[in-house]
Amino acid sequence: MAFEKKAVILAGGKGTRLRPYTVVFPKPLVPIGERPILELIVRQLRSHGFQDLTFAVNHLAELIRAFFGDGKSWNVDINYSLEQHPLGTAGPLGLITGLSENFLVMNGDILTDINYSDFWQNHIDSNAIATIATCFKEVPISLGVLDVSERGQLVGYTEKPILKYRVSMGMYVFQRRILDYIKPNVYLDLPDLMKLLIKEGEKVNSYNFAGSWLDIGNPDDYALANERFSEQTDSFLQELT
Repeated sequence: MAFEKKAVILAGGKGTRLRPYTVVFPKPLVPIGERPILELIVRQLRSHGFQDLTFAVNHLAELIRAFFGDGKSWNVDINYSLEQHPLGTAGPLGLITGLSENFLVMNGDILTDINYSDFWQNHIDSNAIATIATCFKEVPISLGVLDVSERGQLVGYTEKPILKYRVSMGMYVFQRRILDYIKPNVYLDLPDLMKLLIKEGEKVNSYNFAGSWLDIGNPDDYALANERFSEQTDSFLQELT
């Protein structure tokens, strides 16, 4: 069965920063509340009309397949693309056939309340080859930061500043022709793909998001994600219809 809105979920990483949780479980199956974070993503995508999902898997792929099966329990179609060797975050796209004219790509470890429909439509309206979801991230510096002149004179002192950067959320919408830039079975990460597109003069759009976003890349962020989920469950957990 073919659907207009397709999504690829990158679920093949080893999650080394989240050990010991990921020794037994692949990171997408690590629970937020009582459900794996990947199930929360599947429910959110389904609520925004994404019914054709491909999981790009590698590490402990059999456990992800055992839990989700063909996706019928969530009223979606789930297919699996298995890497024979690590291909980075963009390389796996070169193995997937039958992608729609536009398709969503995202990491399988993200807790967010993004409006996927708005994100998708923003990309369509932009006519860009790629749209990357972004948000601001605060980075605290635990030291005093000095401003020193060329003569070695102290001219400024900021104690423990908080820096603010616009960062990638690990979520993209691509036109299918982006596959022309991805060689099959060749390692390629998404940041390098974005740099290549810019170098080639392609239009890369930014979708600036101001809501809630966390990945669970390390134990501190994982604990924060569980805390935020318990406080705002209705923002993240979509009921099946």
